[in-house]
Amino acid sequence: MNKRNVAALMLSAALVNASYAVGANTPAPSEERTVSEVQPQTSSHTVDPFWRNATVYFLLTDRFANGDPSNDNAYGRQPDGDKLRSFMGGDLAGIIQKLEEGYFADLGVTAIWHTPVIEQIHRPFEEYGRSYPFHGYWPRDWTGVDEAFGTEAEFARMVELAHEQGIRILVDVIVNHAGPPINATDPRWPNDWVREGPDCDWASFAGVATCQIVPALQDIRTESEEPVALPPHLIEKWQSEGRLETEMAELDAFFERTGFPRAPKYYLIKWQTDWVREYGVDGFRIDTAKHVDPDVWAILKSEAEIAFADWKAANPDKVLDDRDFYMMGEVYNFGINGFQNAVAGTRAYDFGDIEVDFYDFGFDALINMGFATHARLPAPDLFQFYSDQMDSTFDGVGVLNYIASHDDQSPLDPLRENGYENAIKLLLAPGGVQIYYGDELDRSLVVEGTTGDATLRSFMNWEVLETEAGQASLLHWQRLANFRKNHFAVGAGRHEEHAWSPYVFSRVINEPSAQDKVLVGLADEAFGSINTYGVFADGERVRDAYHGDEMVVTNGALAFPTERKIALLELVR
Repeated sequence: MNKRNVAALMLSAALVNASYAVGANTPAPSEERTVSEVQPQTSSHTVDPFWRNATVYFLLTDRFANGDPSNDNAYGRQPDGDKLRSFMGGDLAGIIQKLEEGYFADLGVTAIWHTPVIEQIHRPFEEYGRSYPFHGYWPRDWTGVDEAFGTEAEFARMVELAHEQGIRILVDVIVNHAGPPINATDPRWPNDWVREGPDCDWASFAGVATCQIVPALQDIRTESEEPVALPPHLIEKWQSEGRLETEMAELDAFFERTGFPRAPKYYLIKWQTDWVREYGVDGFRIDTAKHVDPDVWAILKSEAEIAFADWKAANPDKVLDDRDFYMMGEVYNFGINGFQNAVAGTRAYDFGDIEVDFYDFGFDALINMGFATHARLPAPDLFQFYSDQMDSTFDGVGVLNYIASHDDQSPLDPLRENGYENAIKLLLAPGGVQIYYGDELDRSLVVEGTTGDATLRSFMNWEVLETEAGQASLLHWQRLANFRKNHFAVGAGRHEEHAWSPYVFSRVINEPSAQDKVLVGLADEAFGSINTYGVFADGERVRDAYHGDEMVVTNGALAFPTERKIALLELVR
């Protein structure tokens, strides 16, 4: 079938740089800096089809489920921030509760990515309105759990429960910055840890990676190799908690083993990989990846792999399988086929003066910020376009598609008026997928009275499960996501179109670690039969995973017991 001129159909999206920031600002041009040559630190590799087909459930820890109301006002925080900018009670106990209920397993997700649960600044930031760090991206101490989110014991229990259900846990990693300095409780980090400028100008590598993305945040000097002492506030805190000697001994052992200088980035690498070594975390989602020298990510990935191997060796009875540690990145304004700052026909991000392929620096996948725009295309155009990309530029690596997220203020269908179609486009598209909490329940992304990205971050709308419409929406997402979970071919296989009315396509994967094939039929009007186009042979028994019925291929076709608008067809094994 002829390729479509998809580029001519593309719609523009107003994506905002660094929208996780505390407020709008007009950056001044960065001072002149020498841009060092950025060289790949790891060779490209073929990513496991499990991860290329991943279904990742992304949730804001504070906005998902409140399992322990007793921690709602940790550190004396109050619900007095601007609208949707205070803590609302979601915590690790709530995630555990939903794991115990089987919510994630029933939905068919293969991994859970939750926002950071490390200790945040205690007081609200007020320069751009009154805002608390409910989102988890304003760190105060990378080595412990914020009391509002729970305890390390609960973190361990969450990982354990997820693993028992075959679900991976992805931790959100922050290396670029610490939270805003407020007062003596939330102090400024020493000047040899954080820079005072220049502001990012977004026009060059230096103007993105060695600058302040927002003046209020404390940008870590991640380019530095100069040894620094620990911040006094951390020493005092650990001393008061009775763990100073332990923390210091662990740091001594880390720096002795690695030979790294005691520069800020290496402390952070040690602290982040501790969560892997101690609890068996399966992967990282990297925040603000483009704002940090890429070689930091290659080192982080290497250290995480060592930590993952250590955990597996210490916990042989808890190991899921032999899959490697997984790392995906948020390179803001990166998307496939030249979307925004991505370089068309390559995997590179264009900084203005240099281009960087983040896949060469330890990343197995990048979040695809173009999908919410591309998904405005009809499904056949969308799927063929993504198939072409997965078969060429992104062959063998991961992309993570989404229709909504916590900081993309141009989501697909913010009012959730086309939930049925949205699910089909996301969950049946080539590539991995990110379900943003509430996608499956049509949680509205328009909340009156909010400013900026707060409108995207309302509390999970569990109440809709009391309605017939809510149950129907969830069931639709469950059927599609479980089909994807059971078939690597959906996200990682080769796409081939066969017919238009109904729209019929197949996905086939034939790799050493995965052999699989599926056939899908979609239509606006119900259909009662479908040609199998040789994907399934006469006499083979086939199941429609969406409706649950089985039938035998006869004369190259399947006759359904009842008419339907969607058919997800798989061999009965």
